[in-house]
This record gives sequence, structure tokens and C-alpha cells, in this order.
Amino acid sequence: MTTHGEERTALDGVRLPMLRRLVPVVALLFLAPWAAECSWGGFAGTDMLGVVIVLAPMYGGAAVLIREAARRTGGGWPMIVLLAAGFGVVQAGLVDQSLFNPDYLADTEFAELSAADRTRVPVLGISAQEAISFLGNHVALTICAPIAIVESYLSPARRLRPWLGAPGLVAVTVLYLLGSLLVFADDSGRKGFLASPGQLIGATSVVLALVVVAALPRWRRRPLPDPAAAPRPTRPGLLVLIVYLGVSMLSGWVGVAVSVIVVAALVGLLVRWAGRAGWGQRHVLASAAGALVGAAVLAYLVPPYSPASPTQALISDVIVSLLATAMLAGAYARLRRHEG
Repeated sequence: MTTHGEERTALDGVRLPMLRRLVPVVALLFLAPWAAECSWGGFAGTDMLGVVIVLAPMYGGAAVLIREAARRTGGGWPMIVLLAAGFGVVQAGLVDQSLFNPDYLADTEFAELSAADRTRVPVLGISAQEAISFLGNHVALTICAPIAIVESYLSPARRLRPWLGAPGLVAVTVLYLLGSLLVFADDSGRKGFLASPGQLIGATSVVLALVVVAALPRWRRRPLPDPAAAPRPTRPGLLVLIVYLGVSMLSGWVGVAVSVIVVAALVGLLVRWAGRAGWGQRHVLASAAGALVGAAVLAYLVPPYSPASPTQALISDVIVSLLATAMLAGAYARLRRHEG
């Protein structure tokens, strides 16, 4: 999180050439689907490129549009997180409808591992445990971590600037809609399931509520920094890592309750730290790294969607670890270079 003065300075100045603006856009388009579906071991290494290309319009398009909305309005990370939650509901509730489909994982290697039925809410037709997992991962991995990583590669003057003009925004919006339609219509996307009208209306209502809250003027007002010093970046990074792994291991109603409490406490603590003097992009990147490293560790503990030999699974997990390490190391190196 940055100060209002830094944000205003970043939005001033000469408009960048189109090609330079498109580099981070393309990077975010492809990083978002990789983080969403591959970083935690969901697919074998041989399938990753295909998954990223197919899902880039939907996942990457959403990440770019959310980032542009927040940076154009000055809503910052509060708006990004709220819109990311809204995207999670759109994706899991309206597009692939995994939130409502009790058999969504039935044809995958997770079929016997899932304990979702133990936390199913009959009236809503959802599993509370899956809701936390699906929505939480969309917020942390699909949207927030990729945005934080890509922005960390940019200079402070470019980090908070809009990347696209009106034609670019229209193009990405169309790309996102077409990508979502592809997943909705494909047998391997929605898997032939269709949620009830009540479920679709309920999901849409939640999305609209999150968008309205994200658009509140309060997110564009930056209070004076707390005079207390922000912690070292390693502290929020380690905390996010521990919470991510801990929540991923929990199951059942007790796990749901603990997850809600722990995640709420984490968000509250990060918000408090972000208001302190000295909080900057290093802290943002460390928090994103905590989620991405947590996902990479989890890859060694869970199977991919499709059957794979132990050797294939291990090689894929190592690839994930190497890619995550390389991206984060590069981001930290760029930050050090920009900060002198």
C-alpha cells in the first residue's frame, strides 16, 4: 500500500508508449491463470502451457480489469481485494458454477479426498468448506498475488499508473467475456451442471454488493500514516504463508469456523500494518510471496486433477517451485534496483 502522495505522483507525467504499457498487461494475463490453476499443483507440467493459454482470457482478463479499475479510481488494494472476491463469486457461482455443483470434483483425483459434503448447506446448495477454498484462492492467487508481483517489476512511477486506454479496456473486457463464455459452454468447464434460478440470483446479488462496497469513496481517502513503524516485510510474508498452509489443511465445520476467524484476523492485521509509516511495495510483494510459496508447498501434498505417476507429479511440483522462485526473485531484484 502506498501513500496518497505517492499515488498522485505516479498518475502524473507523460503517457507511456503503447508497447511499454502492454508488457505488464500481457504478463498479468498469463500469470493470473498460472497462479490460479498451476501454482498449487493442479496440473502436470506438460499441461501447464495449454491451461495458461486457454484460461488467460478469463483469469487474466479479470485481473487486468480489476487492477485497472483500482488504479484509475485510486481505490487501491481495498478495492482490488473486494473486486477479487466479487470475481471469485462470478467464477465459482455463475461461470463454472463449481460453488453449487456437488459433483464438480467427481471426475478428478480429488474425488476421494474431498470432505465438502460434511459442510454442505442444504438451503444454499453450497459447501462452506469449498466456498472458502474456491473464493479464497481466487482472491489470493488469481488476482492479488499476480498484480502484486507484476507491479513489483515496474518503477514506482509506473506501478500505480493505468496501463490501458479506452480501446484496450474494451478489448480486455471482450476477451474476458469470451473466455468466460468458453468455460461456461465447455463440458470440462461447467460440466453440464446448471445452478437453480435462486442460486444464480443469490450469487449475482453477492457480486453486486461487493462491487458497490468496492466503489465506496472511503477507499480513495488515504488517512495519515500511523507514526508506529511498519514491521519488516518478512513478517507479513511469513504470516500469510502460515495462514495459507494452515487453512488449507483444515476441514469440517470446525475447520470452516477456524478458517473464517484466522483469515479475518490476518486481514485486520495487514490493514493495520499497511497504515503504518514505512509500509511499501516490499511488504506488498512479501504478502503475495507468502500466498504463492504456500501454494507451491501445497503442490507437493496434493495430487493434480488428472492421474499422474509419482515421478510426473514430482517433476511438475519442482517446476512450480522453480517458476515461483524465479518470479519472486526477479521481482525482489527489480524492487532493489528501483529503490537504489
